Amino acid sequence: MNGRTRFLLLGGLLAGPFFTLAWFLGAIGRQDYSALRHPISSLSIGSAGWTQTAAFLITGMLMLAFAVGVRGVFRPRGLSRWAAVFLAAAGVGLVGAGLFVTDPMNGYPPGTPLVPTDFTVPGRLHRAFSALFFGGLPLSAFSFARWFSRQGHSTWATYSRASAWGFLAAFVVTTVAFLGVGGLDDMAGLLQRFTLVIGWAWVTLLAYHLQKIAPRDVEPPRDSEAGLAREPGKRTALWPCQKAGAS
Repeated sequence: MNGRTRFLLLGGLLAGPFFTLAWFLGAIGRQDYSALRHPISSLSIGSAGWTQTAAFLITGMLMLAFAVGVRGVFRPRGLSRWAAVFLAAAGVGLVGAGLFVTDPMNGYPPGTPLVPTDFTVPGRLHRAFSALFFGGLPLSAFSFARWFSRQGHSTWATYSRASAWGFLAAFVVTTVAFLGVGGLDDMAGLLQRFTLVIGWAWVTLLAYHLQKIAPRDVEPPRDSEAGLAREPGKRTALWPCQKAGAS
């Protein structure tokens, strides 16, 4: 695996820890803000909101880099193109969420209603882009689960499916909480963070695993897939770890 590919896959390894650290530090000392109650997106509101905005943009770019690396290395080896497309959608969603600030909600800033009644254009766009993230991540996990199953990696197939379903279930509960149903609004922020922990843990571990298996465990492409012609009696080195003529 060359340096460029390793750099692109590194995006997936860094995205989750970076985003988590950003919202954790951003919530410290924020007046009237509660991580238990309020959404992460609300950290973009106000004069200090640029820190969370930057976190959205940087994390989105890291996810896009990861998607490019995944597509380039693993699609020729049987991975559905949708796995990378959905990762890219999640990255675009994060970038869009950073470009457009959310509407105040759930009582933050003080004086705002629990559920917004007046929606702004930036707020609507923020929710639309956020949907790309919350939809793209589990759909990518389902795609990877099918690929891992075909590759014989049953543990990773099971983990990817479990992460996708767990992420979706937690997202539904979080949405209900932010709507003020069942008295869950006091812990809506915590539920959202739990949802993201599920998703980011999968992305981080996946990126680490893909970096490990890219040079040796993934079957190299056939000549017809790689567009390479062999001379009679010769083998072509397709990975840096393979030497010409090795069997």
